Amino acid sequence: MSGGPSITLKSQPIDGNNTGNAAAQQQQQGANGAASSGASGAAGNAGAAQNPGHGGTAGGAGSAPAEGTRQNSLQRIQQRKLKVFNLPVPQKLAKLSMYSACQSEGCRCTGWKTPQENRHRDVESSYCPEFNEECRNASCRHSLRSHIAHLDNISSSSMDELLGAIIDMENLFMSMQRVEDDDTKKVYLYLFRLLRQCVLTRQQAVIRGPLGDPPFEAPCITKAVLSLVFYKYNHLTTPELQTMTEVAKTFLNFLNHYNFESPSTRRGDLTHEDASNYKINYTRWLVFCHVPAFCNSLRQFETSLVFGRTLLRTVFQCMSQQLKKKCISERDRFPEDKRSIITQMPKFLETLRAELLKDDSPIWDPSYRPPNSFVIQQRKRHQEVATVPIGASVASIGGNKRASVGEPLQKRIKKEPTDRSSSENLDDLPTDVVMHAMKSVSESKTTNKAEILFPVNVSRDENVKAEEQKRAIEFHVVGNSLTKPVDKQTVLWLLGLQLVFAYQLPEMPREYISQLVFDTKHKTLALIKENQPIGGICFRPFPSQGFTEIVFCAVTMSEQVKGYGTHLMNHLKDYSIQRGIKHLLTFADCDAIGYFKKQGFSKDIKLARPVYAGYIKEYDSATLMHCELHPSIVNTQFIAVIRKQSEILKELIAQRHNEVQKVRPGLTCFKEGLLSIPVESIPGLREIGWKQQIRPARSSRPLEESSDPEKLATSFASVLQSVRQHTSAWPFLRPVTAAEVPDYYDHIKYPMDLKTMGERLKKGYYQTRRLFMADMARIFSNCRFYNSPDTEYYRCANSLERYFQTKMRELGLWDK
Repeated sequence: MSGGPSITLKSQPIDGNNTGNAAAQQQQQGANGAASSGASGAAGNAGAAQNPGHGGTAGGAGSAPAEGTRQNSLQRIQQRKLKVFNLPVPQKLAKLSMYSACQSEGCRCTGWKTPQENRHRDVESSYCPEFNEECRNASCRHSLRSHIAHLDNISSSSMDELLGAIIDMENLFMSMQRVEDDDTKKVYLYLFRLLRQCVLTRQQAVIRGPLGDPPFEAPCITKAVLSLVFYKYNHLTTPELQTMTEVAKTFLNFLNHYNFESPSTRRGDLTHEDASNYKINYTRWLVFCHVPAFCNSLRQFETSLVFGRTLLRTVFQCMSQQLKKKCISERDRFPEDKRSIITQMPKFLETLRAELLKDDSPIWDPSYRPPNSFVIQQRKRHQEVATVPIGASVASIGGNKRASVGEPLQKRIKKEPTDRSSSENLDDLPTDVVMHAMKSVSESKTTNKAEILFPVNVSRDENVKAEEQKRAIEFHVVGNSLTKPVDKQTVLWLLGLQLVFAYQLPEMPREYISQLVFDTKHKTLALIKENQPIGGICFRPFPSQGFTEIVFCAVTMSEQVKGYGTHLMNHLKDYSIQRGIKHLLTFADCDAIGYFKKQGFSKDIKLARPVYAGYIKEYDSATLMHCELHPSIVNTQFIAVIRKQSEILKELIAQRHNEVQKVRPGLTCFKEGLLSIPVESIPGLREIGWKQQIRPARSSRPLEESSDPEKLATSFASVLQSVRQHTSAWPFLRPVTAAEVPDYYDHIKYPMDLKTMGERLKKGYYQTRRLFMADMARIFSNCRFYNSPDTEYYRCANSLERYFQTKMRELGLWDK
């Protein structure tokens, strides 16, 4: 449920810029002797851990500029790492040598020091020391080669991991110098020394000690908030429940980015016991949640997934006040259809506060669990599909590109085509049955007055068409002309469209927009409301080539998320079909790809390149997309037709369900001594459509169950080993732990993995291929049940399943 609307309060600026070798050397040598062992190399000016609340107020840096500064700083840290990763190998080794112990016998030097004459030069820029240069440490004086002798056979990926840990360590050191709170300094020093030791020993950073391992309390805050939504709001209608779930997501998102005050700051308003618990949880938050956000050498956890009621009680009052203020300050930035989240937030916070104070509240009971159907429904409903404003630039030239936020989730992978031989003899439904269903649907709409007055789920497409029928909005194709007079109304609309495009597409030069809008070869489909253009699509048809080029597509900000963008594109499709044009092409930037995919465009270009090359305008950093039009489809009516078909299909299913839902007496033949009866003799079976299927005789296989068990086990071992070595097998090599995925075992009751299958194979469990295939199938079905189709895990399951079936067929063990 985490990851709601972007109301976040994050930490103060994080700077990953390089400050020079000499400054880093002085700063690292002063950290209680811990940094003197490797005190060369750039410190990176890493103000990365300037924590809000460490000597100030929590969340004080939650303004938009601070958030942007933090994101920019994180990007700079990542850019610095990429820069180091791309250095030549000698410079990488020189960087590593500064944090590597001298390999000469009897030498205790723990890091190569730059010679005196070069100590102000930086190996991350242009300085590349020679391998025979001596260490400046008076007790060492050995060459740089002596400090990197143990790195001769290190792989490129391992070298980059060590370099990343070094940069994280330098960032931590700089942060430690800037933080004033003593408790926070101790945590940073501990993590600094941990990373320093990991670089020396070339091991992964693992945090062990009295802090414990995440999660620290059950149930976690995320699970409790999900339970609260079900416990308090399950009686609401679907739209209202959707709103409250979005409110809960917003709260969790805020919590995951909230900056907690230091224990010394909170000491005055907490009891002794609460202050003690808060200090422990604050330290845990720093170590497992906050610092790993900018030190990715450490594993990061989300606050809402590892903490529970104890932490939330101590911070809820202050945090809820700041969240309310944040909602008020950002109200105008929310689209109108999302403002219900803002209005419902105070109500949600009061409800959560009441349950937080109750000692017997069921949402904090670890055994309390909403029905699985509710949990799965919420997960599927709230798969995060980032929607793109219609005003995203379709074709951008030059300028900085914004982050890609318009990509929709990947579509569900198509299933393998089924064998239709068994269903070829199925007839279509009789016409009278279909007509009866259509009549029932029409009558139900007529009689249900409540639904007519208060429609439950009216689509935006229906609303837009209703506005068009009432003449509240109009669609006109307008353009400039040099051969005949252009009326005043058209000129005014073109000027208005120019302003809409310029405002919604800020990266496009205004001169370029004016040039194309008023170009006589271009036309614009204008959306007119109250005699003012509120959106449009500028396009250029190429009838001789059989395609239309879309140049600009935008809807004014106040009229977005109402379905206008989709209806505009449908009108353009119908306009093109009427003129014999069956293809649309456009160059879409990263912000517009999501919108065009929803309108039926694809990156798979089905037109031959000579057809459009030299005609369509090409843009840098943009993606060519194509939409093929079907001449028999009326696009402005297509959604309504599909909806009508869906309603008829549901009515047919309901009628069929009523027909077959007949209770028949049970079978008594077994009491009379019969051991078995033919399946077709069961009363009512043929009435519901059952037909006997003649299964083809199975060809003989060399390794059937009746064969030698040892030979069968050898084949299973061969298949299992091949599956383990497949590139998509990494998510399934070992069991999923509750520490990694806290709610996994709430949904998966029968887990399975390749390691467990290997253990079962050794114990002789797989006496038949059916048992072996069942366990393997369970791995894939569990993965697809828990993960959404857009995830890497889901795609790995599909890929590995196909590979497993191929290996089984090669050995004659597959008959599907």
